[in-house]
Amino acid sequence: MRISSFAFLAAVFLAIGMQTAKADDDYRVVTVLTSPEPQTQLMAMVLTMQAVKGGAAGHILLCGPAGDIALKDAPASATAPQQPKGMSPKSLMQQIMTKTGTRVEVCAIYLPNKGVGPEALIEGVTVARPPEMAARLMADDTRVLSF
Repeated sequence: MRISSFAFLAAVFLAIGMQTAKADDDYRVVTVLTSPEPQTQLMAMVLTMQAVKGGAAGHILLCGPAGDIALKDAPASATAPQQPKGMSPKSLMQQIMTKTGTRVEVCAIYLPNKGVGPEALIEGVTVARPPEMAARLMADDTRVLSF
């Protein structure tokens, strides 16, 4: 009987430990993408999608050449299908936005330096506000992916 009690208590503590570990795993992921390389851009989207599917609250910040992904008139590098699944950086980003509600923003200085306004962005993409983005990046429960 003593072994049964020990096994029961061990199972209870294990279950409590697993619940605590799960609670500690709740986090946000902010993907900061600046790379002009389509494969890097697509991989950033793949990893962001996987993190969100795994329970993270996602957020994507596009800066510099990566901001072009969010343009209505995006360059071919952002829209060309990549192997092995035929996805482009832009199409996967749009899927992440629609299927998961992940917010996508361009850096505050992107549009002025591109010489265009917010109307050049696809629906759902907005301009980041530096104080809010800085707070998001510095939050204890945030993991930053940078490409």
